[in-house]
Amino acid sequence: MLTVAPTSNTPAIEFDSVSGVLTISGKSIAEDSQEFYRPLIEALTEYKKQPRLQTTVNLKLVYLNTSSSKSILDVLRLIESLKENSEVIINWFYEKEDEDMLEVGEDYCEIVNLPFRMVEVDSL
Repeated sequence: MLTVAPTSNTPAIEFDSVSGVLTISGKSIAEDSQEFYRPLIEALTEYKKQPRLQTTVNLKLVYLNTSSSKSILDVLRLIESLKENSEVIINWFYEKEDEDMLEVGEDYCEIVNLPFRMVEVDSL
């Protein structure tokens, strides 16, 4: 289990390798996003050796900067490599009025070969 508490610049991360559920929520504007996401990349790399039959990713981001966007793409590409051994589900949550975050999710959906479910919510 990887748990990272949120800060004003970084999202909360919860990755339970036993259940195969990853949730990233909050704002991601870390100065060094590669360093921030490194523990998650390491945990996913280890998880890839024996993934669950189903892997669920819940992305509940309210904002992310360019650096974080690249790091999230790195995470998604690693998750994409799980498809051979795990059914992968990506839930992209976005606030009802936030067209920008909906578009970010749609952009990721076009870049990686993963099934995205766009989930509109009143508030994140």
